[in-house]
Amino acid sequence: MKLPLFCLAIIFVSCSNTSKFNNINSSAKTPISIALNINTTHTDSGVVSTRLRSNKMLNFSDNKFPYFEFPEKIQIILFDKNKSETKIFSDYAISYSDTKLIDLRGNVVVSTPLKDTLFSDQLYYSSEMQWLFTDFSFRYVSEYKDIYGKGFNSDIEFKNVKFSDVSGYLSIEE
Repeated sequence: MKLPLFCLAIIFVSCSNTSKFNNINSSAKTPISIALNINTTHTDSGVVSTRLRSNKMLNFSDNKFPYFEFPEKIQIILFDKNKSETKIFSDYAISYSDTKLIDLRGNVVVSTPLKDTLFSDQLYYSSEMQWLFTDFSFRYVSEYKDIYGKGFNSDIEFKNVKFSDVSGYLSIEE
């Protein structure tokens, strides 16, 4: 009689320990908060530097590597010192708090005040360095350029652009 009770106790303890681990793992994927219809403005010394809009934001700032997830489209508007706007759009994004890096994915479009436009499936934006970069395929369109490539990095105003593995056309005046 003691043996069946002992086996039943082991099964009960095993099941309860398993459920504790499952709860710990599932809570790591549960945001501490969810915000809808986000419209935030970041200022630096009283001057607007960034505006972010998204339909939904998931807050995972309690993780060891804290981040915010934007699963339903995001729009980021970057303002330069002349208040000109560089606009970034994507279907999805993750903003990593510690590194100040935003990973933009899906139909990423960047347009500058000079109407230069970058299209890619993935792009990183470093808010600390004011820099954009990707190793993914891209298309870069401006008044005299239509360039395809794989690998791109630039400042947010597209004044210091570097392309990798490029093809396309450039209009050159003679």
